[in-house]
Amino acid sequence: MISQPILDTVWVAARITTLLPPARRRRLYLKQFAEAGGLTSYGASYVEMFRNNAVLVDKILKGRKPADLPVEQPTKFELVVNLKTAKALGLTIPQTLLQRADQMIE
Repeated sequence: MISQPILDTVWVAARITTLLPPARRRRLYLKQFAEAGGLTSYGASYVEMFRNNAVLVDKILKGRKPADLPVEQPTKFELVVNLKTAKALGLTIPQTLLQRADQMIE
């Protein structure tokens, strides 16, 4: 049986999503969301994270204890702008933002 506080939380989250205007619902943060039609995304580079994970696995396989390895933060981030979505929403993306984008979807 699911407790009432959990059900209330799920209901509130679903309600907030339906009340948000479409432009706000599309402002997501992972690259795949922008590729799927979201306006923009900004987040850690998956390629860079997988490379770092491979280095950590290599160290563990060579005998280092996982507890002795430092916690690492992402160092490379990607900005993706979906120009097709911006056009559909009637938005103009500033040129300075477009120059910083790692990928633009047209």
